[in-house]
Amino acid sequence: MRKAMTDAELKLWNEIRAHRLMGLAFRRQMPIAGYIVDFACPNRKLIVELDGSQHASHEVSASDAARTAKLTAPGWTALRFWNDDVIRDIDNVCQHIVIAAGLAGA
Repeated sequence: MRKAMTDAELKLWNEIRAHRLMGLAFRRQMPIAGYIVDFACPNRKLIVELDGSQHASHEVSASDAARTAKLTAPGWTALRFWNDDVIRDIDNVCQHIVIAAGLAGA
C-alpha cells in the first residue's frame, strides 16, 4: 500500500470520493483476492485500476491480465484506465465507471 497517490489517482479520487459520482461509495486501496486494488465500489463489486506507462510492456501486461482474471473470478468487474486518460479526460473515465456500475441513464 502506498500513502502518496499519483496525480491520476488523486484526480480520480477527487471525483469519486464521498459518494460524489452518482452516489457510488468507493474505497481506496482495498484488498481483494490477494491484491490491493486502487479503488473499489463494494456495493457494485466494481474495481477501478489506474495504469502508468510501465503497464504497456508485454511482461507487465501479461501480469495485469492474470491479476484481472484473479480479481474478476469472485464476481467483481475490473476496469483499467491509463493515467493519461484520467488526467486528460476525467469526464469520459467517470462516464465509463457509471456505465459499468449499471447507473447509465439514472
